[in-house]
Amino acid sequence: MSIRVSIAGASGYVGGELLRILLTHPSVEVAQVTSERHAGHFVHRVHPNLRGFTDLKFTALSELQRSDVLVLALPHGNVAQHIDRYTELGERLIDCSADFRLRDGAHYERWYGQEHAAPEWLDRFVYGLPELHREALRGARFVSGVGCNATAVNLAVLPLVRAGILDTSRPVIAEVKVGSSEGGNASSGASHHPERSGVVRSYAPVGHRHTAEVEAATGLEDVHLSITAVEMVRGAMATCHGFLAADVAEKDLWKAWRSAYAEEPFVRIVHERNGMHRHPEPKLVAGTNFADVGWAYDPATRRIVAMSAIDNLVKGAAGSAVQCLNLMCGATETTGLRFAGLHPA
Repeated sequence: MSIRVSIAGASGYVGGELLRILLTHPSVEVAQVTSERHAGHFVHRVHPNLRGFTDLKFTALSELQRSDVLVLALPHGNVAQHIDRYTELGERLIDCSADFRLRDGAHYERWYGQEHAAPEWLDRFVYGLPELHREALRGARFVSGVGCNATAVNLAVLPLVRAGILDTSRPVIAEVKVGSSEGGNASSGASHHPERSGVVRSYAPVGHRHTAEVEAATGLEDVHLSITAVEMVRGAMATCHGFLAADVAEKDLWKAWRSAYAEEPFVRIVHERNGMHRHPEPKLVAGTNFADVGWAYDPATRRIVAMSAIDNLVKGAAGSAVQCLNLMCGATETTGLRFAGLHPA
């Protein structure tokens, strides 16, 4: 199998991660990578870790030719405005921006503050989180990327939702601590690179737009996200606070998490009684497509804290996109994604 893949907007963080993964993917040939700012320059000028791995140069978007899969790592809004053109340039599309993550135009307008530029396309895209939509992703033509914070929260709370043990009459408060790669320039809260897409432009203690993805994925209606910065570069750590509807035993919580994730290749349950690593930690998944999940429970109050740690640029963006690409094209789902991470880190 040889899959010709092009990446539009490849000079940003997400584009760089896509390149890092796809350049060693045994079934992929990276055909073209675009950057308006860096057209004509070698890829390693922007992504120095790729020196010696490729002699590709960036091209302008206007020079893009048709490929088997076109991965779009462009700023939010761009793809929806030019969707007809992009569908002519790729047999299959993966859009890493937020343009097609939601199915409802009114829902999009509420959270993004503007009308959707191509609402007739919304229901044609599959939400690109394999743990939710694996079968729909197999052979799909159009796939949306995932919000990194939404991914962390969704993977944390889905076991509770699927087991039906969460008290849905009470709110779920999800606190996500993120590194500087999510917001670009942590001091200003704004991305300092015009093509770094798939990342939020500011930290949001309240009203974060990824809330919409969590509600859509879980069916929960009273979710509140807080996104705050911590001193790390990569990573997103979600701690999601809620209450259970009835008393449960520890074995029942194990059953809920195992039922949700026992067969998932990239989700690991981390819930230890002893040792240094009792709960998920972002640094232990840095550079990987893994999500480490776990929980803490207070039976006296029925309070549950569901936790998830991911690399926001990999499982929260580029890694999930490649996982989807594998499913879309009939490759083994884990191909190119089995990096175990580093320890110590």
